[in-house]
Amino acid sequence: MKKSLIAAAFGAAAVPGLAAADCGEVSITEMSFSSAIITTEIAAFLMEQGYGCEVTRVPLETIPAVTSLAENNEPDLVTELWVNSAGEVYDRLKAEGKVTELTEVLKPGGLEGWWIPTYLAEEHPELTTIQGILDNPELVDGRFHNCTDGWVCRIINRNNARAWGMEEAGIEILDHGSGETLAASLASAYEERKPWFGYYWAPTEIMGRFDMTPVDFGALDRKAHQANLNSETVDPKPSAYPPSLVYTVATTSFTEREPEIAEMMSKLSFQTDDMSALLAWMEENDANAEEAAVHFLRSNPDQWADWLNAEARERLAALLQ
Repeated sequence: MKKSLIAAAFGAAAVPGLAAADCGEVSITEMSFSSAIITTEIAAFLMEQGYGCEVTRVPLETIPAVTSLAENNEPDLVTELWVNSAGEVYDRLKAEGKVTELTEVLKPGGLEGWWIPTYLAEEHPELTTIQGILDNPELVDGRFHNCTDGWVCRIINRNNARAWGMEEAGIEILDHGSGETLAASLASAYEERKPWFGYYWAPTEIMGRFDMTPVDFGALDRKAHQANLNSETVDPKPSAYPPSLVYTVATTSFTEREPEIAEMMSKLSFQTDDMSALLAWMEENDANAEEAAVHFLRSNPDQWADWLNAEARERLAALLQ
């Protein structure tokens, strides 16, 4: 369905006079957050229509994807890996030469942290630090909005919360059941100008739509942050999130098997602000990720043309004429 939907938007079909590209099967992650889904859709379309690949999307989040790379050497491509959340297993895979970071897919990277609405920060500036929130839990409705199960940020946030004694201070940790409910909680609070305190990240349409203020909860302690990736850490210490480098990662065996695709994926990247704008367009137009991918491809032909080799550009030029 996905292949035919995007292809149909361009009238994609076999182009007479152009031989099929020599590309085999490619497995690629399909994560649950919007920017990664859109990146996967764009990459899959270019691989299928430009290079003749047979693309399989594999539903995986960060830690399961890294685990699968370690245990199965699959999938071939992880389109949007937030390196600071990937853990020691990923570091080992890199050291062993089993994976290759093809490109920084979001530039200058992703942004993670704890936030409150700016209207709340302006009314209560003491809430811009974690200590101010611990001293005034009632001003944030006594609640911290946490990530969903399967997202490593849920573990990091719970360890930071334990380190700060948030529950002892009277702040409930609310683990959301999905990214959608986390977003809905923020949007609902913002529209009603109510208190909200929780984790969020960029690029996202939410961070593009709403004016949010980061909560300062101290300096980065890389050792503490590394320990906070583990749900079994006994005595967590607080740490800010490190800079969020976001890469497209491939198995080394894939880069050797499909060097043309690896070369294309090494060029496929977005400015973080541009991705946030694309996500905002998707929300404003009630579009899904596939429609957002079509919108990007139609609006930025010069950008994605530079990602392709000459043969793939010729194929897509013929297809889109």
